[in-house]
Amino acid sequence: MRDFRKYNIWKLSHSFTLKVYDITKHYPKDEIYGIISQLRRASSSIPTNISEGCGRDSDSEFNRFLTIALGSASEVEYLIILSKDLNYIDENSYINLNEEVNIIKRKIYSLKQKLKK
Repeated sequence: MRDFRKYNIWKLSHSFTLKVYDITKHYPKDEIYGIISQLRRASSSIPTNISEGCGRDSDSEFNRFLTIALGSASEVEYLIILSKDLNYIDENSYINLNEEVNIIKRKIYSLKQKLKK
């Protein structure tokens, strides 16, 4: 069994999730059951799936959960574009969040490739 806390990608995605929760506090209240909820769920799904995958028995199972985490990261990427286009976040926040989520996506992909070897 792997310790998910030792994975840099888990640490990055957990930190990213905390940022998403913080920034969505400033979204319009009528989005509480809409984009706020979806963005928070998708962002927290990234470290959650990494954690769950670490508790599995094989590299192939871990890889499957990394694939799910990668899908969640792509969902977050779209939702931050939507947030920017709806003027819920400014351009600078968008750039920072987009850069972070793409770093996370690249690192997940890299880890998936290492597990295949």
